Amino acid sequence: MAPKRNVARPAPGYASSTYQAITSPDNRSIVTAVGLFAAGVAFLHSSWSEILIPA
Repeated sequence: MAPKRNVARPAPGYASSTYQAITSPDNRSIVTAVGLFAAGVAFLHSSWSEILIPA
């Protein structure tokens, strides 16, 4: 009987490990906070921020 080969899997790539880190439940609060911050900055930088100016 032939010996079994141990095939080592290659380490996950950069994109794969980054995606797994972002979607991890442990990092959910940090990812949410960063996303809301980015949305707020984008809103304040856009022309929609004129809504906040009192008439």
